Amino acid sequence: MIETTEFDVIVAGGGPVGMGLAIELGQRGHRVLLIEKYLTPQPIPKGQNLTQRSMEHFHFWGAEKELRAARTIPPEYGIGGMTSYGTLLSEYHYDWLQREVVRPFYFTDNERLPQYATEAVLRERATKLPSLTVLYGHEVTGLEQSENGVSVEIEERETGRKQTRTSRFAVGCDGSNSTVRKLAGMTQTLREHDKLMVLLVFRSTELHKLLTRYRGKSFYNVLSPELKGYWLFFGRVDLGNSWFFHAPVPLGSTLENFDFDGYLHKAVGQSFAIDYEHKGLWELRIAIADIYRKGNVFIAGDAAHSHPPYGGYGVNSGFEDARNLGWKLAAELEGWAGPSLLDSYDAERRLVFESTARDFIETSIRVDGDFLANHNPLMNRAGFETAWQARAQGTEDEVGSFEPNYDGSPIICGSTGATPTALGNHCHKARPGHHLSPLALADGTNVYDHLGGGFTLLDFGAPADDVTAFEQAAREFGIPLNIVPAFNSGKKSAYEAQLILVRPDQFVAWAGDALTETAASILEIAIGQEA
Repeated sequence: MIETTEFDVIVAGGGPVGMGLAIELGQRGHRVLLIEKYLTPQPIPKGQNLTQRSMEHFHFWGAEKELRAARTIPPEYGIGGMTSYGTLLSEYHYDWLQREVVRPFYFTDNERLPQYATEAVLRERATKLPSLTVLYGHEVTGLEQSENGVSVEIEERETGRKQTRTSRFAVGCDGSNSTVRKLAGMTQTLREHDKLMVLLVFRSTELHKLLTRYRGKSFYNVLSPELKGYWLFFGRVDLGNSWFFHAPVPLGSTLENFDFDGYLHKAVGQSFAIDYEHKGLWELRIAIADIYRKGNVFIAGDAAHSHPPYGGYGVNSGFEDARNLGWKLAAELEGWAGPSLLDSYDAERRLVFESTARDFIETSIRVDGDFLANHNPLMNRAGFETAWQARAQGTEDEVGSFEPNYDGSPIICGSTGATPTALGNHCHKARPGHHLSPLALADGTNVYDHLGGGFTLLDFGAPADDVTAFEQAAREFGIPLNIVPAFNSGKKSAYEAQLILVRPDQFVAWAGDALTETAASILEIAIGQEA
């Protein structure tokens, strides 16, 4: 039995997700211990594509400006993507993953920089939070929990010295081989793809010169018929010299027996000089934990779900885990969470990632494979070009249909009876369970300037008694609620509602023109009191 605890939350893993969660809680004044095994960020350029939604997180974490300043590719160059057929220098290519098509629905622009640069910014932000303690060079080696909390054994990697610390909750953000997940007894479901992958990090000014013809592109996807839908993927680390590459290699390949130079030259379609900085092999699979919570222990990021790096879904999904879990842990620690609120983290985030893996990552591999099997410019050039053009025109649909939402969540009011999913569509209408789009107000501010760590009630000319009812119910339940008056009720049509209840993670909890049920019952559902 753990009678007293030193910390509110212990977070294992100080990568972007763990650090983001620690900052989310530390900004609220909660006592957080963050344990990270590496003394400095590891120089592997993964997790580079940060969506507009992820940049909203950095805005609320107070680190957006610093993150943009850490960018390794000049802003004027561009961070778009491109898909080509056969080789990188092929005559067949089109713009890919152009995220600007959904820009109007988010408060911030997207960004691109290596994960180690992102981590450095978050580490610096963490130093500004007095309630956040960080142990670098340490890792979790043991974990026990009781009804009242968690006891965590921590080992210093250099000396082997051990210590035990206690907390109300523990969260494993310690990667796909999560120690916390294993110690807590959380199982995974694996979907094997029987593919061995290589990650190469290298320098090549010659490759940069070859690709100057594709202005404004920072990542490149090559569809090769022999790979049947799996990608040859190039990404810039900086402008002019540094690159990374990942692609399948034959089973049985090793770092010693495979011709990586030849593979890169074939993928590009021309020879060029290469100076390697890193070579690594890994197995391509999709892994999803069967539960995201066990007692007082949670998992997030790659510890909860991992997948091939297709489409930039990994780190962005992890950041959303952190925001979703962060406000719910805070609500529990502050005493205004209902008994079902913490369980809703699994109910919302696990189903969304299952959809991400199924409807986007695996569907992309299957669709690309089908295209390559059925279209070949050497066999039918006209037919290939027609199909290729159709693919190019469909790229906006891929970006627009990725709209993670919690419609059907037990803590969403007015649900349509669906289930949380990554599939959706972007629109400005305030829909329960969906992300709230930004809106400029008549006083020169944006709705997002008024959103904070608690709930927000947006009032666009609703009956005054309804607003008062929310205010009184929130006070009764101890729920932090910021009421934003109707600065411009004439703009109601953008959200198509006069009253909108927004969660701390910028998702709509409820929307309507007037109350048709009590404000208390709506808030009870939103905090997991009646879920």
